[in-house]
Amino acid sequence: MLGGTFDPVHLGHLRSAVELREALALDRVHMIPAAMPPLRGEPRVSPDERLALLRLGIADTPGLVADPRELERDGPSYSADTLASLRGEVGDEARLVMALGYDAFLRLADWRDPERLFALAHVVVIDRPDHEAALPAALRELLAGREVEQGEALMAHPAGKLLRLRLPSRMAISATEVRRRLATGRSVRYLLPEAVEARILARGLYRHA
Repeated sequence: MLGGTFDPVHLGHLRSAVELREALALDRVHMIPAAMPPLRGEPRVSPDERLALLRLGIADTPGLVADPRELERDGPSYSADTLASLRGEVGDEARLVMALGYDAFLRLADWRDPERLFALAHVVVIDRPDHEAALPAALRELLAGREVEQGEALMAHPAGKLLRLRLPSRMAISATEVRRRLATGRSVRYLLPEAVEARILARGLYRHA
């Protein structure tokens, strides 16, 4: 599970998903847009439009799935509920991973029912080249005894562990900066997949700051 607002999906998201799948030898990566992210502001475009852009971005990439389950659920997009849904599909013994960026990871202890996340899945933190900070005390307590150093140790269990993963490309593309560029008419070439850029420009999405 690789969740997020994908507002809009960019090449950093997609490259991270590909490299995450390769690094951990995952069967597939479900990219799951949040309908109502509890700890973030309202996304700039509709859930259906973000899903359409994500599907365009993924196209025929092997192992990546645009998963609409959070958009089909009422209320806030709580990750524990999403993981429970995935766990119900894959069974108790499958290795289930929730991947998230370093900025989201720093707030993990503030998420709804964070202990349940580890009961359902492993957590993999995708480090970003411009992110480094001390862990809050509540997060250190949540992670106590959970961290492993290698993917093999992670995959020895169905759930419950934490791995910090530095991906090869480490593309520091910001959706916030993409939106700023679109709002001011500046180029987003090579930040977005061509099909995503084309739909955004054709529909005038993100045009106003």
